[in-house]
Amino acid sequence: MARILIVGCGDVGMRLGKRLIAEGHRVTGLKRQPPDVGEEIRYLKADISNADALAGLDADFDQLFFIVSADGRSETGYRAVYQTGLRNVLEKFPRIPWIFVSSTSVYGQSRGEWVDEMSPAEPDNPNARLIREAEKRVLAAHPGNIVVRFSGIYGPGREHLVRLAASRPAIQQTPPYYTNRIHRDDCVGVLAFLFEQRRAGRALDACYLASDDDPASMWEVVSWLAERQQCPLPAVKEAGDDAPMNKRCNNARLKALGYRFSYPGYREGYGWVKALRD
Repeated sequence: MARILIVGCGDVGMRLGKRLIAEGHRVTGLKRQPPDVGEEIRYLKADISNADALAGLDADFDQLFFIVSADGRSETGYRAVYQTGLRNVLEKFPRIPWIFVSSTSVYGQSRGEWVDEMSPAEPDNPNARLIREAEKRVLAAHPGNIVVRFSGIYGPGREHLVRLAASRPAIQQTPPYYTNRIHRDDCVGVLAFLFEQRRAGRALDACYLASDDDPASMWEVVSWLAERQQCPLPAVKEAGDDAPMNKRCNNARLKALGYRFSYPGYREGYGWVKALRD
């Protein structure tokens, strides 16, 4: 049994915690606003941007997952969690191995290039730069720390593209504007898998890119979702310069380690969409 701390125990963290508990581990979740009702997870209330709020916490854990999200898209919100909050948590838990959830937004490539863990990660966006700096601090803090870069997370409750497809939006068709995604359940699966590999004594890399097998174009995905909902196809939008995330994510390192995606592409992950209209 391992003693696990999940910092930022939101949707993905909560599901990860429940899975790890089912596997026999003891899980503590750190949240600003823990749920009122009882859960299998033991929750602690603390705001990581306030060092004093962490002062009295137990530090006796075997593994820490850092799965935070900023309040909104402001640079101030990102600094609060990825700069101030991260510094406070690193100072409180310096000797525990971490798995730090990052984002593929740290890649600045925007012309449809393939990217992997060895590709330059030099984003132009200020918020993405804060995440990239956080990655560097985490990796420098402990030789066993791991960074996991998730692409766009989707699944039940994260249905932006489903609603977009029903509205007949204008989408760039040519050249392709590539998009990358990972189902929420695979986010949980990847994190649990990496933890299991560490427990088994496998040698792990410092960084893993976690995205499904199909970096499809936005036109392809939205058109498919429109057809599933029996809606008109999107209108064709002329190519412009507003495609900053146009890249294709290569998950070969994660799959070589042995992970297999429950939802290897958007068709599997969005397979439930038609039922909403029936």
